[in-house]
Amino acid sequence: MAKTHGSRAFLDKEPREVASMFDGVAARYDLTNTVLTFGLDREWRRATRAALDLEPGERVLDLAAGTGVSTVELGRSGAWVVATDFSKGMLHAGEFRKVPMVAGDAMRLPFADAVFDAATISFGLRNVADTDAALREIARVTKPGGRLVICEFSTPVREPLRSVYMQVVMRALPGVARLVSSNPDAYVYLAESIREWPAQEGLAKRIEAAGWSNVRWRNLTGGITVLHHAVR
Repeated sequence: MAKTHGSRAFLDKEPREVASMFDGVAARYDLTNTVLTFGLDREWRRATRAALDLEPGERVLDLAAGTGVSTVELGRSGAWVVATDFSKGMLHAGEFRKVPMVAGDAMRLPFADAVFDAATISFGLRNVADTDAALREIARVTKPGGRLVICEFSTPVREPLRSVYMQVVMRALPGVARLVSSNPDAYVYLAESIREWPAQEGLAKRIEAAGWSNVRWRNLTGGITVLHHAVR
């Protein structure tokens, strides 16, 4: 987990500590996300499902699925979707959703080679200690020709939205989180992890280097969130 000094989070991302951090926010995680995004999280989940272009009966990996709210959305396609997360607290908080759930680390997935028709990870890749290893591991468990969609916070593409988002919204995030989150200090880390994350083109290059092809992206909400799409 990132260690804080004043308002700064140091992004060492030690897996057990990051998992523990998410265990701590699990109880009110979905509510906090909806409040902090003004309800846009729902729109982003729908956009992720549409980008995957799922067919009934396909097998789908929903990585960093948290409480499974994204898994439910993906399942509306008729595909079989498994929620996977390294925070057992998050999975436990979502047990009532009755979707398949498997605890697992993105860098060492507990699945055989080439078993998924599609894979997705939303707002989780930046929390992995080794992003490139995770991208390669997702490629390992995805069938040749399978699809990947990454939904992640990014850098707004135009002013003044870029300045307002990076300088105002990101600084206000921990304070707002204190009103609704079960572990508001975690949002200091989350804000910093967003600031440190590569922009759209930078992430696209890393996805391609990990063995994916036809990499492209689409900005949502002016680039606050971005969908990266690729083919195995």
